[in-house]
Amino acid sequence: MSIKTIIVEDELNNLEHLQRLIQAHATDVTVLATASTVADARAMIEQYRPDIVLLDIQLKESTGFDLLTTLPSISFEIIFITAYDSYAIQAIKFSALDYLLKPVTAGDLQMAVAKAAARIQQKQKDQKLDNLLAFLATGNRDQQKLALPLQDEVRYEPIVSIVRLEASNNYCYIFLESRERLLVCKTLKEFAGMLDSYGFVRTHQSHLVNARYVKSYLKEDGGVLLLTDQSKIPISKAHRTSVKERLQQLPG
Repeated sequence: MSIKTIIVEDELNNLEHLQRLIQAHATDVTVLATASTVADARAMIEQYRPDIVLLDIQLKESTGFDLLTTLPSISFEIIFITAYDSYAIQAIKFSALDYLLKPVTAGDLQMAVAKAAARIQQKQKDQKLDNLLAFLATGNRDQQKLALPLQDEVRYEPIVSIVRLEASNNYCYIFLESRERLLVCKTLKEFAGMLDSYGFVRTHQSHLVNARYVKSYLKEDGGVLLLTDQSKIPISKAHRTSVKERLQQLPG
């Protein structure tokens, strides 16, 4: 498990000390960015969507608490970092949150990261269960979501937002209506079985298309589907008949 992390610390020596400890004693932690101000920290959080934020409480003329109050939501784990401050530590303890006292030791860092990682895994399990219950409860297929296992997270995307899928060895590229492309740790064959009853058409060994995004059938090159995003998807000879039959079944 790779844990995406951002460090918010305004003292260079403390920042470098933390980075050395992480490199030597927390190899599953990947530091994506560092910040020394509330504004920079917020920008980094919005850009990188970290799993954990190592957050110094005292930041020049502001505090780590000021950062938290500016965020619309907090989806990451927080490990506070502080020099001895009885009021701040009392507040953190009353909230049952983790903190590290400066100077941070390797053992304390490892323990805090391990606890945060366990909470991250539990949240992912809870989200998977929530998705299952929502899938079972909804009668509207347009609202159902598909779990997409990415390298560092599991994304939940509405099935109707998936335009097409393209095989890439044992992985699969998923193209969304938003034009975003995701690399998913699952084969096209697995998705084909799951999505067959949702209007997805297998056009080729390497291509699976959501029929709702098909604009036209082109006769060039033995058969090509033109999609609403202007992409052209080849139709293999083996799938030509089944593709035509599936498209004829679409509502007019």
